[in-house]
Amino acid sequence: MPVNPELVGRVFPPTAPYLVGREKVREFARAVFADAPQHSDPEAARALGYTDVVAPPTFAMVVQDLALQQLLAEPDSGIELSRLVHAEQRFRYTRPIVAGDELVATQSVTGIRTMGGNAMITSEAEIVDADGAHVVTTTSVLLAGEAGA
Repeated sequence: MPVNPELVGRVFPPTAPYLVGREKVREFARAVFADAPQHSDPEAARALGYTDVVAPPTFAMVVQDLALQQLLAEPDSGIELSRLVHAEQRFRYTRPIVAGDELVATQSVTGIRTMGGNAMITSEAEIVDADGAHVVTTTSVLLAGEAGA
């Protein structure tokens, strides 16, 4: 089954709030070799004007993944996980993510481009804080092979 072109324009419900924890930021920073002190030391982060440790820019993927799971779980999507590759990722920040933030993501499918037996699925997640203020927009491109191809 090919990827369902009717996914374009579909907007999924907001995710449950994700509380950004200091240890999660530290763990993520270690995993991506982000060794600047503001990622692990609250005092270093405060010296730079932040309230707590600052997440590396790619940390937004942790929150986006919660929203992306909604798309991948759609029974009519035509997306088969065993034939899926994460092809591209972009971030557009209003402000950095900081430990203590409570974030919610709303996922939408913005485009599908087919090429042979494959489809490039572009989706965006708007991530906002507890006050509803924009923090970051993540854009993902997934490459999906056609099932049974």
